[in-house]
Amino acid sequence: MALSVPGYSPSFKKPPEILRLRRKRARNRGAAVSPLHELPQPALRRGSLTAGLLLRRFPAAMGRGGDSRGPAAARRNPFARLDNRPRVAAEPPDEPPGGQQEAPDPFLESNQENDFLWEEMFPERTTVTEIPKISHISFSKSDIPSSESTELPVDWSIKTRLLFTSSQPFTWAEHVKAQEEAQGLVQHCRATEVTLPRSIQDPRLSTELRCAFQQSLIYWLHPALPWLPLFPRIGADRKMAGKTSPWSNDETLQHILMSDWSVSFTSLYNLLKTKLCPYFYVCTYQFTVLFRAAGLAGSDVITALVSPTTRGLREAMKNEGIEFSLPLVKENGCKKRASGASLGYGEEQVISDEDEEESFSWLEEMGVQDKIKKPDILSIKLRKEKHEVQMDHRPESVVLVKGINAFTLLNFLINCKSLVATSGPQAGLPPTLLAPTAFRGATMQMLKARSVNVKTQALSGYKDQFSLEITGPVMPHCLHSVTMLLKSSQSGSFHVGLYPHEPTAVFNICLPVDKVLHKEVVHKELANCGLHPKTLEQLSQIPSLGKSSLRNVEMRDYVYNWRS
Repeated sequence: MALSVPGYSPSFKKPPEILRLRRKRARNRGAAVSPLHELPQPALRRGSLTAGLLLRRFPAAMGRGGDSRGPAAARRNPFARLDNRPRVAAEPPDEPPGGQQEAPDPFLESNQENDFLWEEMFPERTTVTEIPKISHISFSKSDIPSSESTELPVDWSIKTRLLFTSSQPFTWAEHVKAQEEAQGLVQHCRATEVTLPRSIQDPRLSTELRCAFQQSLIYWLHPALPWLPLFPRIGADRKMAGKTSPWSNDETLQHILMSDWSVSFTSLYNLLKTKLCPYFYVCTYQFTVLFRAAGLAGSDVITALVSPTTRGLREAMKNEGIEFSLPLVKENGCKKRASGASLGYGEEQVISDEDEEESFSWLEEMGVQDKIKKPDILSIKLRKEKHEVQMDHRPESVVLVKGINAFTLLNFLINCKSLVATSGPQAGLPPTLLAPTAFRGATMQMLKARSVNVKTQALSGYKDQFSLEITGPVMPHCLHSVTMLLKSSQSGSFHVGLYPHEPTAVFNICLPVDKVLHKEVVHKELANCGLHPKTLEQLSQIPSLGKSSLRNVEMRDYVYNWRS
């Protein structure tokens, strides 16, 4: 057969003799060795290439000589990936000095042998620059373990589960006595500050530790319906399906629930404004709102973060006169696009008209303005607003409201009809309010904690591994309080896996700071907010995790390392 040249197409009815012998040898496993075994593998493939066939790398089940290693070995289709043109691939990399063979690149080895044979047959082909060997797994800055620190960065996301593991038991957290539970409730209501020693010798005998643990698990919730999971609300339709909801078709009952909810919401905001409540969450079926008091997260005014948002929600807020910004949207010109900050509707319309006139002025200069059809106003508007729709329901759609506009946002949420679902399992159910302190109409709740002891395999056999699981809406103050307790009870050595509610991870973005606040002033103003001074000090830090949240935290010798 003639030498293969570009444009030659092999026959599908008469395959080369070499491929027929290869298939026959694979079927007759255990028979006499074929004379083809004496030929080196490149020679076989060179013969196939001479016939005009491009070959792939054989499956792993085929041996070095091409024979099958098992009766069920996969046999390659000789007519697969036929091509009429020789394929140009990367040149094999040079060998490293010292005679050491470099490990083959998994992205190059599959076609390396074919490339070598094509080089022999077509030496005049164009040389392609070598593909750089770059790892395809990229780690962001937050994915890399942090430098050693004695304190954790502030994390404003809500966790749904915490899983602590340690080489020391958590039996002290089980079977709490009635007196210890009552003492923990009283300490929480009175905001009693508890300071534990650096290391507790026998945690099972420490009543102070057990009371402080009960104190750290308490949170406040509204509304309280024991048969319904009220957190998380986003994507909770499946969990709520089939549950009893007598208000779904009763408008009178829905009005009563919303009226009661409005009173609780207003009470929470008043506590936040007077710095008696540090922060709280409003969890709806579409988005979550985080209200923070002045002095927290490095801000000297009340801030509110809404995430995720849609273009319709942002337009409704803008129509209500709420000034807001999109911290994760880059500036475009002299103003942030999709921002409801400073320009009114009339000014924006004037600017858009000027932009349209400038964009088509060059057609008039060329004298072809009548020959080219201009896009209509609707097309221009849709094109300009395309980016706003694309970022809907994404972390980039987070909205920041500051200062007096937070109170306007309060009124907007109370009167917003789309705040409550009109159909589905959550129809007519008011949003969930979560706070670390008591407020009007709230119900005291407690996170669920249980300890488990397991055996894990080690080099010398099996060793005991102890774990403590906490489930429920774990807010930032609770995470810090529990880690402080375990620092003392576990002698400064434990590991924790954190499971955040993903829509709230974006609350860790760094916000623009107008002026630097002094710690002493912040602690003095928020001294009555009900948090431990060390917890308050952490929450007053400027967030540094960005759009991510803590995923794994390890403490060793009283030093933290974490991943986000």
